[in-house]
Amino acid sequence: MKLEARSLECRRGDRVLFSGLDLALDAGEALRLAGRNGSGKTSLLRMLCGLTQPEQGEVLWCGQNIRRHREEFNSALVYLGHAAAIKDELLAWENLAMSAAIAGRPVDEDQACGALERLGLGAAVDLPARALSQGQRKRVALARLTLAQDRPLWVLDEPFTALDAAAVQALCETVDRHLAAGGMLIYTTHQEISLQARRHLRLELGGAA
Repeated sequence: MKLEARSLECRRGDRVLFSGLDLALDAGEALRLAGRNGSGKTSLLRMLCGLTQPEQGEVLWCGQNIRRHREEFNSALVYLGHAAAIKDELLAWENLAMSAAIAGRPVDEDQACGALERLGLGAAVDLPARALSQGQRKRVALARLTLAQDRPLWVLDEPFTALDAAAVQALCETVDRHLAAGGMLIYTTHQEISLQARRHLRLELGGAA
């Protein structure tokens, strides 16, 4: 398995955020995108997921352009954006079950509750999302990862934001298991996080943060 980007260019209006960008990520590797606000980190994540198209260049998964092999690529991908995307009227476990179903991996109530418990939300599985703190809402979204260990490519935008120390540790353990099993990770964060990747790369966009 390999993810590659070749000569990517991103524009915002008349401004070029980055151009000629190349990268390659293999099994067991993690890539952290860094840079000041507005440097294009989220834009690059979305390009690598095929959610937006670059002005120039292409993204390849296992040597194939992701635009021409969308279904195969989607079956290997988990993308979690910066926003938790939680519905206030649903219970915590119902939110997780809904997001898993949308991703094509339906789960039952027991599976959803088990995933939430592994991220320290055992007491909150039957609470409506409107009653959850920002950190708890974030963990509901992140619980998808515990159900997606068989999807090799994880792309996470600021996954550690709003988490307390225990939740950060639990998420790191989930990610470490994924990497140890040959998974791949691309992420952004403003925190100093230690992950046990075979190779840990850093790509700085727009100069020093």
